[in-house]
Amino acid sequence: MKHFLAIADYTPEEIQNMLDLAVKLKEEYFAGGNPPLLKGKVLAMVFQKPSLRTRVSFDMAMRHLGGDALYLSPNEIGLGKRESIADVARVLSGYVHAIMARVFDHEHVVELARWASVPVINGLSDYNHPCQALADALTIQERFGSLKGLNVTFVGDGNNVAVSLMHISVMLGANFTIANPEGYDLPDQAVEIARQLAEKSGAKLTFLRDPHEAVRDAHVIYTDTWTSMG
Repeated sequence: MKHFLAIADYTPEEIQNMLDLAVKLKEEYFAGGNPPLLKGKVLAMVFQKPSLRTRVSFDMAMRHLGGDALYLSPNEIGLGKRESIADVARVLSGYVHAIMARVFDHEHVVELARWASVPVINGLSDYNHPCQALADALTIQERFGSLKGLNVTFVGDGNNVAVSLMHISVMLGANFTIANPEGYDLPDQAVEIARQLAEKSGAKLTFLRDPHEAVRDAHVIYTDTWTSMG
């Protein structure tokens, strides 16, 4: 069984297969609807942090594929407070077929995966945002056909969104540049992982302070809010 906690947990081929499958499912949906691939399956959606788009996206995806989604609010779960993360993972595993968790602390989703006997999906943590990166890579692929050889630039805080975008970009052969103010750098661990991925794919990593220099020759420019949307 494999969880989806980080882009770097997968090979480039596996990530590309996910994107290609997403293209196929999207085409099927707009051509009249998807087959019920997830009929009888239930996804538990555990939210420590609220999100309009994350909740609606996962809920509707399950419905489109014939499954069901169960929303669990912070007050209902009390993840790591009212009940231990291990107990939450074990209890949910007895009722549902997969768990999506949107958490404050990345270690919380890691611990959920450690104790769950069903797949766990990282819907966002303070470290990364792999599902967002998949969606962004899909948009880029639809526009350009492939990420390979593109110049992708992120302007702003070296946050969770930037981490996953950096990893998926260099993994799939796109050069990645980030321009951020001093004190808002990417985590060292994330940068080291990106360097290893870039070495394998031949992509280039660039870290700058000047946003004007960063966006020069960019095919894709990405930015984010300075205040977390939750």
